[in-house]
Amino acid sequence: MKIIPFIIIVCTVLFACNNSENTTAKTDASQQDALKLFTAKMQQQLKEFPDSPGLRLQYAFALDSLKMYKEALDQMDSIVEKDSLNYGMLFAQGQIAEDAGDNLLALKSYSKAAGVYESPDVLLALANLYAEKKDERAILYCSRVKALGLGRDADANCAFIVGVYYARIHKSDEAIKYFDECITDHYTYMEAYIEKGLIYFDRQQYDKALNIFQLASTVNNLYADAYYYQARCYEMMSKKDSAVLFFKQSLQIDPTMDEAKTRLKQLGAE
Repeated sequence: MKIIPFIIIVCTVLFACNNSENTTAKTDASQQDALKLFTAKMQQQLKEFPDSPGLRLQYAFALDSLKMYKEALDQMDSIVEKDSLNYGMLFAQGQIAEDAGDNLLALKSYSKAAGVYESPDVLLALANLYAEKKDERAILYCSRVKALGLGRDADANCAFIVGVYYARIHKSDEAIKYFDECITDHYTYMEAYIEKGLIYFDRQQYDKALNIFQLASTVNNLYADAYYYQARCYEMMSKKDSAVLFFKQSLQIDPTMDEAKTRLKQLGAE
């Protein structure tokens, strides 16, 4: 497996701060201030070293963390223009484009990255985007990754993405099968619990959905979405007090969860 350059590893760590699997890891006010200070220092350093791609990439990720997506993508455009065959830079551009909601650019960037080096990461990134687009190429890319025999974590990612594809095309039984496969391979894969629970929620089988969201909160008791969706089930079951309790619990874990604030307001329990 090709070794990714050190600067990409460093910047991937920075990016991970903005993309933790745990939804409680939100950037608070002090972190925002620290990021702003960091970007200001980056700007000064870039004036001294304008040709440093590593420095510019760190700056782009900092801007991304501040949700300054246009500015972050402008930095990536500058990097990629000078080094259009750098796998790591193209992959990073795709990640930031996804954050910005520009899935077309993300697909384009990931496809170019895959043309340079077909890493499992970029194949899964492509598969994930195609799954959301209801494009069966998601299955193809996942099959290619699974054939590499990389282990249970990679298999879990593949199963999850295929499950998402089937969920989006409304083949819910197939989706559930793959979400279960994902959880078997990686029992703390929280998104799989949520996606599976939402299938039952959409079927109006609120008891079954609630059981799954409760299990998710047992597996990870700091996963805000598990409490939010329990609250949604209670809301649909006309159990207002329980709904309010769990909406508030989700906000205790993640104060930035605007959906919970909106639901509480609608329930008259702000």
